[in-house]
Order: sequence, then C-alpha cells, then structure tokens
Amino acid sequence: MQRLDSSHPDFRARLEKLLAWEEVADEDVARSVREIVHAVRTRGDAALLEYTARFDQVTARSVHELEIPKARMQAALAALPQVQHDALTAAAERIRRYHEHQKAQSWSYREADGTLLGQQITALDRVGLYVPGGKAAYPSSVLMNALPARIAGVGELIMVVPTPHGVVNDLVLAAAAVANVDRVFTLGGAQAVAALAYGTETVPRVDKIVGPGNIYVASAKRLVFGAVGIDMIAGPSEILVICDGDADPDWIAMDLFSQAEHDEQAQALLLSPDRAFLDRVAASIERLLPTLERAEIIRRALDARGALIQVRDLDEAVELANFIAPEHLELVVDNAEQWATRIRHAGAIFMGRYTPETIGDYCAGPNHVLPTSRTARFSSPLGVYDFQKRSSLIQCSASGAAELGKIASVLARGEGLTAHARSAEFRLKS
Repeated sequence: MQRLDSSHPDFRARLEKLLAWEEVADEDVARSVREIVHAVRTRGDAALLEYTARFDQVTARSVHELEIPKARMQAALAALPQVQHDALTAAAERIRRYHEHQKAQSWSYREADGTLLGQQITALDRVGLYVPGGKAAYPSSVLMNALPARIAGVGELIMVVPTPHGVVNDLVLAAAAVANVDRVFTLGGAQAVAALAYGTETVPRVDKIVGPGNIYVASAKRLVFGAVGIDMIAGPSEILVICDGDADPDWIAMDLFSQAEHDEQAQALLLSPDRAFLDRVAASIERLLPTLERAEIIRRALDARGALIQVRDLDEAVELANFIAPEHLELVVDNAEQWATRIRHAGAIFMGRYTPETIGDYCAGPNHVLPTSRTARFSSPLGVYDFQKRSSLIQCSASGAAELGKIASVLARGEGLTAHARSAEFRLKS
C-alpha cells in the first residue's frame, strides 16, 4: 500500500495517477457484446436460450422455463432463517422510509392573466433490474434498486439474475419478494441487458435498466443507451477515510478492507495529519489482512490503488476530498457534521466515529448505488427521482397568448423561423 505526503513536490502528480481509472478498452469484449446484443435483438428468445446454455450451463426449451414464479419468491422469503428474514425486512423498511422523502410532486401556478405554468411528475412504466450472480449474491442490490422504483410508482419491475449451473440464491429471491418485483428471469450478461432493452417474445421491453454488473453488462448498457435509459456506468468501488488520528486503527483498517474486498481494482484511501496514526493503521492492515477470506483480493487492491496519505491538516484533507470526489467518504473526526458542510463532491458521507460505510451498504436507508470514478462531481446517488419523469405544463389564456405571442414572434423571426413566428401571430389576430 502506497504512502504519500501532501508536502512533497510530486504529490499531486502521484495522486492523480493513483486516482486514474478507465474501464479496460477490450475490443474483444466490445465485439462480443455487439454480437450478443444484435443476436438477441434479431432472434429474441432463441438467442437467449443459446447464450444461457453457453455461459451459465443452463438448458431450457423455452424462456418461460427461465422465469421464476412469484410463488417461488414468496416461498424463499418464508423459508429464510428468522435472523435473515428479520434483517432483510428491517433493511427494506429503512430503505423504504428514507426514499419516501425523495418523491417529487407535480406543481403549477397561474399568472395574473390566467396563463398556467407547471410541472407534471409521472413514473416510468416499466423498469429492468439487473442483479449480479455467480461469484456472489446481492440481495441488498435488489432492495436498493427496486424499492425506490416502487416508491416512484413504476408500473412494472422486471428483474434478471444469472444462475450459473442453475443455482438460485434464495436470499435474492426473498429480497425480490420483499420489494414486490413483478417478474424474475434467470438470465444474465449482455444477453439479459439486450432482452430488457429491446424485448423478446417472452421478456418485455423496459424503459430503463438499473443495477450493477461485470464488464460485459457495463458494455451492453453503454451500447443500448438511447434505446433505453440506464442508471450509470459504474467503475470500481471506492472509499476515502478522513481521520484526525483519534480512532481505533483496527476500525479504520477494516473500513478500508470493506471496499477493497469487492475486486482488485477497488480503491481505499486514508487521509490523516497524524503520521503516527498512519503507521498504526499500516500495522493493523498487516495484522488483520491474513484473517480475511478475501485477503488476496484485498491485498491486490491495496497494492494497486490504495494509499495512506499524510496531509497538513483537516482543512487540506477536505480540499483533497472535494478533488477526489469519492463514492464513499468517511469523516472520522470531531464535529463531523460541521466538516460535512464543506464537502461538495461525494456519493455518500458517513459522519463520526461510529458510522462505518458498511452500514450504508445494507441498512442505513440511503441508496448504495453511488457515482464512482470522480463522477460525484456532477452526479448523484440512485433515488426515486431516477424513476420519475418531469413534463412541463403550459396553458395560455387568450390575453396571455397575445402577450407571449408578440415576444415569440420577434425571437422566431430573429432566428429565421417564420413558421414559428406565424404560428404565434395567428393567435394574435383572434
């Protein structure tokens, strides 16, 4: 794990190099994804069956056989051990309660002459949820993507989840039951994204696709964007911890591990003005890392993109945090709420000494689908607003049309668009 010092002349250059991440431009992957998307778009269910047999080793005579009935989802929920059932439903309730605050409402106002102006909020008709499968199961992703969509008023929610060798994860199905997902298909990869984007004989076409996936899923989402909406193209997971040095170094080491264990390209950074504290965290990392099941993944991530960074003071740490614009930011400092007011760019801000990022991943309430790769400079966490649309409302009274028509006519003729001008002028004559 690198050690950096903000006082060194080459610090900024080294930091920018550490932060740089671009999705591997693998032409073989891009070509394969284009072929898969084209095949599903043109051959529908037949292509889905072929790719599912090839990639997941699951054979079926029809895509209908790959759909999981709602009764199966409810059975999975009912069969959960009580401790898992309670944790899942408690997390769902907290996520639901938080996102209820995000729901936008339509509004309008009338001007003195009777002209009405406003905004009408409507939900998307149908949304596709991609849930990863294979290496790990992600019931938390089901809740974080499906519940905001439900609160927004989405009419139908279609979930796809790969089941390599036909192994279905009951916790994922239980989460789908809790979130009231309408239909679940055991499909994955670029073929599942294509099916959601364009529809097949069995899989309905959706208006937007949300949810994380591997490089094939990300490439497919990028390819189909425009025909369908997408949430984001997410990069590796990130955590930035700012600590004043007054914390248990074991806690901080484990917080860094919590994101590094996602994959070898994940990033974990610690900023502190206390050199001795950084030394203690480094010692905790070496002592605790061998105790973890995913130790090799964590070590590779820390070696490639991790760093312990000494800064002059907390003011500089905040300045650097705004430059880094991390996905997850922990403020392990006194008066964390006050320091948080100075943070302009972060996906989620975890304040205080008792708020590990893990709480946000599962059950705090706010969404864990967050902007990565410095995109928090201009984008936001997934939320109810991502499943709602805004339509402008305009209704002119006769007197309003007379006044606004004159303005529109002048501007339209200034642009050389005479049909626009005359359309407004015709109303003036009446």
